[in-house]
Amino acid sequence: MSDKPVFVEKQYLGREFIPLTIRLVLALSCFAAYFVTGWGNRNGDLLIVVGFGIIIISIIMGFLLHFRTRVQNKSVYLDGLWTTRLVKIDLNSIVKAEKGTYSRYLFNNPVYNLHTRGTIRFYAGGKDAIHLTDRDGLLYIIGSQHANELLRAILIEMKR
Repeated sequence: MSDKPVFVEKQYLGREFIPLTIRLVLALSCFAAYFVTGWGNRNGDLLIVVGFGIIIISIIMGFLLHFRTRVQNKSVYLDGLWTTRLVKIDLNSIVKAEKGTYSRYLFNNPVYNLHTRGTIRFYAGGKDAIHLTDRDGLLYIIGSQHANELLRAILIEMKR
């Protein structure tokens, strides 16, 4: 068994395009409202502080790791943010692995180890996902920005 991972992907919380655009539009609207209300107004000063606060939070979220995906030793390891536990999916119990879309919705919230209706979801950004079905019928949906490489790595590890 090799200790070197076949595939590693890090997904960051603040780098998804649509939520980043929403935050920047909110900041720009705060700046526009500041210039409309006039300079020196107390409410206007609050708007400029909120606008800069949104931009600073967006920059910090761009470096905030949501989770890391590793394919290694016939397993998929999902390691999350701070207090989350390491999730290990044994590839010996997987009967089907395929690429698909994560969700049909345009806006999706980032999730880690979300159990709903027989599925376990992991998602930070992107529209593609890997669907893994185990022997018990449990479906793992792992959102990925490099879904083709992740699927290839999973299939290689399943064949070993």
